[in-house]
Amino acid sequence: MKIGFDKEKYQKIQSEHIKERIAQFGDKLYMEFGGKLFDDNHASRVLPGFEPDSKLKMLSELSDCAEIIIVISAVDIEKNKIRGDLGITYDMDVLRLREEFVSRGFLVSSVVITHFNGQSSATAFRNRLKRLGIKTYFHHTIEGYPQNIALIDSDEGFGKNDYVETTRPLVVVTAPGPGSGKMAVCLSQLYQEHKRGIKAGYAKFETFPIWNLPLKHPLNVAYEAATADLNDVNMIDPFHLEAYGKTAVNYNRDIEIFPVLNALFEGIYGENPYKSPTDMGVNMIGYCLSDEEVCCKAACDEIIRRYYTALDKLADGECNDNEVNKIALLMKQAKISTDFRKATIAARQRKEKSGKASAAIELADGTLISAETSELLGPSAALILNASKHLAGIDHSVKLIPQSMIEPIQKTKVSFLHGHNPRLHTDEVLVALSMLSTEDDNCRRALDTLPQFNGCQVHSTVMLSEVDRKIFKKLGVGLSCDPVKKD
Repeated sequence: MKIGFDKEKYQKIQSEHIKERIAQFGDKLYMEFGGKLFDDNHASRVLPGFEPDSKLKMLSELSDCAEIIIVISAVDIEKNKIRGDLGITYDMDVLRLREEFVSRGFLVSSVVITHFNGQSSATAFRNRLKRLGIKTYFHHTIEGYPQNIALIDSDEGFGKNDYVETTRPLVVVTAPGPGSGKMAVCLSQLYQEHKRGIKAGYAKFETFPIWNLPLKHPLNVAYEAATADLNDVNMIDPFHLEAYGKTAVNYNRDIEIFPVLNALFEGIYGENPYKSPTDMGVNMIGYCLSDEEVCCKAACDEIIRRYYTALDKLADGECNDNEVNKIALLMKQAKISTDFRKATIAARQRKEKSGKASAAIELADGTLISAETSELLGPSAALILNASKHLAGIDHSVKLIPQSMIEPIQKTKVSFLHGHNPRLHTDEVLVALSMLSTEDDNCRRALDTLPQFNGCQVHSTVMLSEVDRKIFKKLGVGLSCDPVKKD
């Protein structure tokens, strides 16, 4: 994978910048983390060299002075909201996140359940956390939030919330997903700390949009494509422009809420230390691009991948035309079409030639490898075999998995497990390769190439199964599929 992002520089200057922000406020800093604190696969795709847990590694530089609060909305608990990329409910993800943070040496001081309005499921979850020895607090729904500032900034507003006990100067506030109420938790704590004579501040960590890159930079456009379902829009920060005469990029929700935040800060402190939404941020990613051209290509690939993802969701009835149309418009703004993605062209050419479902991969050096479906293998399984043989220097004519091994697997799938598709999926092919690798050097060499798939682009002319999608994701591959159902 070609590297376009300097992760070592990022960890150094980002942690130093956060330390400076802590010092700005004195006693305590509540830092809201937008997006994923780890498992940030979007950032790792558009910033080659950025690792999914780079932000967590950066925070490890501050672990001695930091603690983490995990926020979850009672509304999401009540609805059994699912985290799409993992397939687990938000309440289960709270436990997963906590375990991951603790295993990395972080103090997770508590869980805050927001938007509480007496929901029995939220009460049951709190009791479960208490049995596990996890401190849990309720923050209530405030009528008219965030516009009703007089009520919010009072003992009947933030004052009714549980006071979350913290012990360290940096309090990181994170959540399983958007809309959990992280910002409200931070602001409520500022109100509560002020009443107790503790000087606390607020800062926001948003990876995207990248404030010091142009509005229509591919990295910022890719963020809009990633949040098309939320209808987020990148904008020039008007408050920053007015205060400093300089352009900075932010997004609509932070810009819209800033006048409210300004009034809340003034109500709590008498003045707002920030002149713009951009001022609130601490993100230094824009200073860590080591090869902007590589990042721009990765971002354009991601925009197109998001377009196909929206088309697939539309085919499955999971979204409407709006999401597809918005990303199509973003592609025009970025001056790209689906043909920008070389794997897409290669897969379709293979299909036109063979008349069969096909897939193609663009390797790190630009080499294109393709494959088609057969009686034994699906297109994605065949592609993994073809690509691994190429990377290992194995002649294409070599059969890594003998037909005599594939046929019994097919019989089990159809005759005993009552499956309709006898062809092997990617996971089954990899298991077969693993079994053979103890005796067959070619299979061992082919398996050893799998790390080289990270960062590569794959396109399939049919929608792949969930199993195949997950395998490509685990390999770090950017996958797109034509919105065509398998036969």
